[in-house]
Amino acid sequence: MKDDRTKPNSRAQKNKIMKRTSKNSKSGLQSLADQQTTGNTGESPKSNLPDPSINFERRRANRALSAGQLLSLLQTHEPRFYELAELVGKWVWIKFDGKQPPTITGALAELGFHWNNRRQLWQHPGGQIRAREEFDPRSKYGSQFPSDLQPA
Repeated sequence: MKDDRTKPNSRAQKNKIMKRTSKNSKSGLQSLADQQTTGNTGESPKSNLPDPSINFERRRANRALSAGQLLSLLQTHEPRFYELAELVGKWVWIKFDGKQPPTITGALAELGFHWNNRRQLWQHPGGQIRAREEFDPRSKYGSQFPSDLQPA
């Protein structure tokens, strides 16, 4: 006796079945599409977080700054970032203990930093963008915290 059900053989058919069966879930949880349409008044959902608008022209200009120029900028305009800055060769790294709010990540992005997911820190190329290397740059170039070098 042959099974009357047809087996899904394409991605679209599998997705269709999953959508159909997930709506009949007894857990009470809604699918993302249901969550977005429930109580929808035509407006997009608003976040309570401030808009971390980034000036991309300023970001491009700041990415071209040398490490020394960037550290001077941090020292005068963003002393909280300067305290955390680590100079590794010609790169500047900033590492936080936890996830930062969008205002801080937006400020770092506008200063020319980008997130390095592998090292879990923000880094700035110091004006020189090179290909990725598979070793710890601190072992080759050394590392120092500029805020530790200056008298208080």
